[in-house]
Amino acid sequence: MTLSIWRYAHLILAYISFLFITMTSITGVILSFRPIEQKLHPYKVEQFNAITLAETLPVLQNKYGDLTELNLDKNNFVSLEGFDEDGNDFKFYIDPRTGEKLGDPIEKSEFMSWVITLHRSLFLHETGRIIIGFMTFLLFLIAVSGLVLIIKRQKGFRNFFDKINKEYFSQYYHVIFGRIFLIPVIIISFTGTMMVLNRFELIPKNEKLNTEITSSANENTKRVELKDFSIFKETKLADVRKIEFPFDREDPQEFYKINLTGQELIVNQINGKVEAKTPFSNAQAFLRLSSKLHTGHINIMWAVILAISCFSILFFIYSGFVITLKRTKTKILKNKYSAEEAEIVLLVGSENGATLGFANKIQVQLLANGKKSFMTQMNQYELYPNAKQIIIFTSTYGIGDAPSNANKFESSIEKHPQNQEIDFTVVGFGSTAYEKFCGYALEVDELLEKQKWANRLLPLKTVNDKSPEEFATWATEYKEKTDIPLATTPAMYVGTAPKLKDLNVISTSKVTEDDATFNVILNTKQKFRSGDLLAIYPANDHRERLYSVGKVNGALQLVVKLHEFGLGSQYLYKLNSSENFKARIIKNTVFHFPKKAKKVILIANGTGIAPFLGMIDENKKKIETHLYAGFRFHNTVTKSYESFSSKQIKKNHLTKFNIAFSREEQKQYVMDLVKRDEKFFADTLQNGGIIMICGALAMQHDIEKVLDLICQEHLGKTFEEFKINGQFLTDCY
Repeated sequence: MTLSIWRYAHLILAYISFLFITMTSITGVILSFRPIEQKLHPYKVEQFNAITLAETLPVLQNKYGDLTELNLDKNNFVSLEGFDEDGNDFKFYIDPRTGEKLGDPIEKSEFMSWVITLHRSLFLHETGRIIIGFMTFLLFLIAVSGLVLIIKRQKGFRNFFDKINKEYFSQYYHVIFGRIFLIPVIIISFTGTMMVLNRFELIPKNEKLNTEITSSANENTKRVELKDFSIFKETKLADVRKIEFPFDREDPQEFYKINLTGQELIVNQINGKVEAKTPFSNAQAFLRLSSKLHTGHINIMWAVILAISCFSILFFIYSGFVITLKRTKTKILKNKYSAEEAEIVLLVGSENGATLGFANKIQVQLLANGKKSFMTQMNQYELYPNAKQIIIFTSTYGIGDAPSNANKFESSIEKHPQNQEIDFTVVGFGSTAYEKFCGYALEVDELLEKQKWANRLLPLKTVNDKSPEEFATWATEYKEKTDIPLATTPAMYVGTAPKLKDLNVISTSKVTEDDATFNVILNTKQKFRSGDLLAIYPANDHRERLYSVGKVNGALQLVVKLHEFGLGSQYLYKLNSSENFKARIIKNTVFHFPKKAKKVILIANGTGIAPFLGMIDENKKKIETHLYAGFRFHNTVTKSYESFSSKQIKKNHLTKFNIAFSREEQKQYVMDLVKRDEKFFADTLQNGGIIMICGALAMQHDIEKVLDLICQEHLGKTFEEFKINGQFLTDCY
């Protein structure tokens, strides 16, 4: 419940203030460069921190005479104000050691003045300052609540910088950047709030201890030289913020008024005695620090951090709303039957909506099969008088916690024990990147196991990284156990189809009587490598078809077998040259050609040769590569592969091409070629070589059996050891 409060507070505050925070962040980025630009001016002197007032004030008095004020700005540049011999006022930066003029005051550009006004008050004067102050305070609350959410997600400060599971870009970097920049954002927002409060005098000011000061000197008092004033010898110029000079240098009732970092001094100009000290309050010291922190005048590095932090706020706004949209996009489908009528109850615990997407697909199928099913959140658990099954789909939040819509489930199940026996099954969603993979699903499964009314239907099923393949195995088990015909094809459980991009058909080939395969050569602007997958959606629905691709001469090449009723193959076969269609490329990094292998063996049958043609063409490092391929007939298509291989052998991109034909006079399968060269395969594995295989699953299983026998006979090891070592890469179907 506490987690939900923090999350909703974080979200609601962001909704209220995001427009103003966006504006102040953009202007904040611009303003953060101002102190950097100012510090680059050549007005700072060497060994500045060693200069005392006893050294600099006599020099200035002798050089300029009629002085009114000396100021140190936030960059430690010293400016001097006064009147020249002609009575004209002046103000410029000086070298405090020599009194030499270094330059005129730094003027704000019209643009920078405009940005400052927008940042501070929205051009609404005091009303605008109130609005900005309130929104800055909201930013502070948003940052604090975000920090609390990260701490809760990571189960405490100890795990604050532990690994975060990357579900998608916005979710991952919202947390990653949050861990880095939330502290600077908290500082920015808190100091900004303090500055606004000070503007409206809501922070206590320092009280003057002495309103009237009586001089300890008179006309007869002997004048002490400025360089001999004890207080001036003790006071560093770096500790000064401002000095007001006596109006009349001969009047004992006129004093030096010196504003230091921690106090204000009134110094007698005749004898150098300190007539009064007014210490500043802690509040005032804090306000000065707040101003420096907020404006970036601490140093250049802090100004850079402020700029990056303002950029991060803009990213937090963007990624935060992406996360919100993803979480709210998937909703529980409207129930056809009530909780009282339902025979099958689906309970969902989902943090970002992904788990709910899987549950919705099961609910649709149950209803389509005439089942009285009802779906709700786990926190809405109640009595189900007619229920025969309860199916629970739940994710795990953070490190083993319940998602926000399932955190009351344990108390609810104790409060509402069912009155009849009900079969249950639990499907957990999570990531193996976390130590407690599907930790909450395990807790729920154990909780139901303890209930007297609950009977186990299936063992706990865990799904890693929303894998449609793993979820489909549960659907298969459920189908076999209940005789309810759920879809068991992984493509049925793929999430919303991602954005597709145009591909252009360069050419296609035609099938022949003795060969049902055809080639498709495509042009695409998408980056890809041989071994990646091309995903097409022929019916513009959830049904996805995947094809392993080769990259030959920069073009994307497919080798496809035409099936009479094949959804994907028929679609591709009917494409015409120059025609465009939409698809996407899926990175398949586990099946890319190895960059550092000493030797590579490629094994394919039928259409599985496609990625290997590209890998051979891209073998610019001339790694020793052997191709083993099996086909039915020695025909025009296979002759083209032989011609291609001959050219690649001449380029040293391919070492040897071994080919088998299963329907020719000398009947031979690719497996027979492997048996023939068993010593070569054993030596390759023993010396760290890589074997890659693409084609039919049946062929893969046969090859693995042969390789296992070879390894045991020649190496005294099982083939499994080499697989674990990453020496066997597969893409079979």
